[in-house]
Amino acid sequence: MNTTRTPSPFEERLRSPLTWHYAGFAVLLAAVVVLSIRLGLDWSATNGSSTSALVEKQFQLKALDRQTAPLRGLDKRVEDSRTEMSAFYSKRIPPNYSSIDRRIGELALRGPVRLTSVKFTQGKPGSELTEISMDAGISGDYPQIMRFVNSLERDENFFVIRGLTLTGQQGGSVNLRIQVSTWLKPFDAAASGLPHTPEPGEATAPAPNGKEGE
Repeated sequence: MNTTRTPSPFEERLRSPLTWHYAGFAVLLAAVVVLSIRLGLDWSATNGSSTSALVEKQFQLKALDRQTAPLRGLDKRVEDSRTEMSAFYSKRIPPNYSSIDRRIGELALRGPVRLTSVKFTQGKPGSELTEISMDAGISGDYPQIMRFVNSLERDENFFVIRGLTLTGQQGGSVNLRIQVSTWLKPFDAAASGLPHTPEPGEATAPAPNGKEGE
């Protein structure tokens, strides 16, 4: 007895090549969707990271720009400073020791005050200038002494008053001790032959009677 079974519609569809094509297409479509979603997520993350890095670099660049702003044009400012310094040296730094001593005498006559003692010394040579110190005793009426002091401060030669000490007074006459600094170029200071200015702590003798260091 022949018992051949007729396949069900489901079995026939399962055996059909078209069914397997549909199944393969569905699998591929699902894979494409998954990969697209993953790619989108990765791109979003990468794009966000790049934006953050770019913003950070921009902040760093602005900070660096602010830090370097004071240095812009520095070479021009240095050159201008050198020019101004050279002009200052030419105009206000005495050319030699003799011109200092002569100018002090001229201002004393203009006071008029009397120089009772004058002592000049020189400090250690600097790279550009050497300090010349004057320790002097002067006497005269108070207005005359103040005129002399003011003329020192305003003179074209660069004089700096270091100290003023009242040493006596008789009637309208005042005796004053004054310490003044000026500067010479190292070569001119060395050529002057002035004695060494005592360092702090070294024994210092009072300014002697009569001029010294001439």
